[in-house]
Amino acid sequence: MSAPINRRRFIRTIGTSALLAHPALAQPERRKAPFRVLFSNDTTNILSCTSPYHEKREPFRPEMLEATVDETAGTGVEVHMLQPAHGWVPWWPSKVYPLEEHHRWWREHYGVELRNTVHEYILGGGDLFDVFIKRCRLRGLTPFISLRLNDQHHLTYVDTSKNTRGPHAICRFYVEHPEYRLDPKRGPHNWAIPEARAYKFAFIREICENYDIDGFELDFMRHPNFFRLDETTRGQRVEIMAGFITQVRQLLDRTAAPGRRRWLCARIPCYLADCEDIGIDLPAAVSAGVDMLNLSASYFTEQQSDLPKMRKLAPDAAMYLEMTHCITTGQRLTKSGGDNFIFRRTTDEQFYTTAHLAHARGADGVSAFNFVYYREHGSEGRGPFNEPPFHVFRHLGDPEWLARQPQHYFISDRSFFGQRVLPKRLEPGKPVALTLDMAPPAGGWKRPGKLRIQSREPLGESRLVAKLNGTDLEPNRDTSEPYPNPYSPMLGTAETLRAWTVPPSALKDGSNQIEVSMTDGNPTDIIFVDVAVN
Repeated sequence: MSAPINRRRFIRTIGTSALLAHPALAQPERRKAPFRVLFSNDTTNILSCTSPYHEKREPFRPEMLEATVDETAGTGVEVHMLQPAHGWVPWWPSKVYPLEEHHRWWREHYGVELRNTVHEYILGGGDLFDVFIKRCRLRGLTPFISLRLNDQHHLTYVDTSKNTRGPHAICRFYVEHPEYRLDPKRGPHNWAIPEARAYKFAFIREICENYDIDGFELDFMRHPNFFRLDETTRGQRVEIMAGFITQVRQLLDRTAAPGRRRWLCARIPCYLADCEDIGIDLPAAVSAGVDMLNLSASYFTEQQSDLPKMRKLAPDAAMYLEMTHCITTGQRLTKSGGDNFIFRRTTDEQFYTTAHLAHARGADGVSAFNFVYYREHGSEGRGPFNEPPFHVFRHLGDPEWLARQPQHYFISDRSFFGQRVLPKRLEPGKPVALTLDMAPPAGGWKRPGKLRIQSREPLGESRLVAKLNGTDLEPNRDTSEPYPNPYSPMLGTAETLRAWTVPPSALKDGSNQIEVSMTDGNPTDIIFVDVAVN
């Protein structure tokens, strides 16, 4: 058997003496991060997606990683963030938890040999981070590393006999210490326990000490579950997270070149209530050293968020609203495996409108996550698939251009995480009220727009009426998509859609109140609402 993992190797990182900034290095004056467009690359997409540089089931080659950088170069993306898989098993030549040790332990514990072509590349002397950083420098991109702090992918297989699932997600430390988990059977780590935090900090320290990166992102969103809420107070959670951020800030300062600031970014919920659950207090996080706040709805493009409130709480930090490849997901098509569902994809107009609203509410820019998953990935039969619309990045950092574009606002029925607004039950005598934050285009709204609702079941002969900010809206027979849409899955049909004409005078900058009532018909759920207007 392998020797027990050295717990002291991780616990020692809790001490502050080794984390103090080097007194000989004068730190540069703190200023706001200048970036407008961030791009997150989860690395696993290289093999899970079929792409111009990766045929299905083709083994990993470093040129594939270079290609993921190349396709963002010259598009408007400024910061390229590389996530080394799920953050439990190092996808770099680690001395904290060597990959050789991991493979030897896996063979002894699970009784199977690991087969992972990325691991084989690293074991053969390859270095993903070195390839990534050099390619970013060559292509004019700013390289960041992003680390998932408590990812839950594949942890359900931790006790599986002859386990072949998740060799890049299940590590020895996790298996040997069920007492550190939120759920002893399979949950992520409980961050109230110092050893759990120390495990991740040891990785961060190793990365910052050995690689010439310009910034580091702490990903609190994969997945946003760090504490037992019934066992911790808000104050305790905030103190723990602020302390961890302080350690990382001091580490970045200590390892930065003289006069250079290494940016610290935090990927956090775009809703304040969810931030509170994971111990993120915005003023405390910024005071502890966060430069950039990346506001996320996890898996989805989301327009309606707490960004305006968060802007007021953190006026000096650079703030970004995250967008992804989809706005909602549909039915699961297979019983097992990930991403086995239908997607409603984010369109160009929805990207532009989301970015416009974000800028109007005080964001400094936008970010992209899971962007390349327009491509074929996962199990069969979930298409049609498309090449990602990289062209949208050219404009996402330009507020003046965005303010001149046609607008497409929406509220979707989504799952996984966050504040769900839909579905809403629609039945006679019970109006459905919805709020839609909207920002006028340059020169204001000039032309009539269109409000649509999409129901779960066919509406048949049901009679519906709608109001916007108290104005009665006229029915519109045209329920079709307001703009050309290359992504057909999950769009409504004539049987599930109703539409109304929106006079520009009914709209206002800020919260717009929508009310939909059924005067006669069979109850159903509203699962999608959109307003298209110029």
